[in-house]
Amino acid sequence: MSEISYSKKNDKIECVRCKDWEKSYPPHTHANHLMVGYIEEGSVCLVMNGESLVYHAGDKFQILPNVLHEIKTVGNQSYSMSVMCVLVDESECSEVRDYGDAVARLNELRKSILENPENIYLIEQMAHDACISPFHMIREFKKAFGLTPHQFQMQCKVRRAQKMLEEKSASEVTYDAGFYDQSHMDRCFKKVVGLSPKEYKRAVKPATDAD
Repeated sequence: MSEISYSKKNDKIECVRCKDWEKSYPPHTHANHLMVGYIEEGSVCLVMNGESLVYHAGDKFQILPNVLHEIKTVGNQSYSMSVMCVLVDESECSEVRDYGDAVARLNELRKSILENPENIYLIEQMAHDACISPFHMIREFKKAFGLTPHQFQMQCKVRRAQKMLEEKSASEVTYDAGFYDQSHMDRCFKKVVGLSPKEYKRAVKPATDAD
């Protein structure tokens, strides 16, 4: 029987364990988090920086903070995997910075979205704040951080919802996380996490069970 569980060790470390899992995950990043994974059974394909690598049982892998990656099944077979997610200080992250004023402004935009993903932040306003045209801003943001501003904002909304679901119900989280309605959150959440908000809430272990 396939299952997934999330357990927090402390404010900086969360562990995720998938057993007999069959889900693939589309391109995404983990803002300011280092990912260390171990394949227990089966195989997974990790796509990162345009390169696809297959990891088998007994293999370990590492994904640096803010790096675009994708996880795929191999031959539609299930896999079992444990992943440790470690929050790192932003100064330690491998972000694009110090490459000029334009990228510095984009990084400030990224930080603004990350800190307040629930806020209404239109593309036109983002472009105005970054002092470039909307088209150029979208292209350069994706070049620097792997996702378009809209994709990054949706991902950050989902991450915010995940954190809030530790203490609140899915219906309470919807608007506080910045979604239009429950179906909007369900759709975005499942795309990023692979579970519905209610399924995710059931998979999160209380902190007292984390040891």
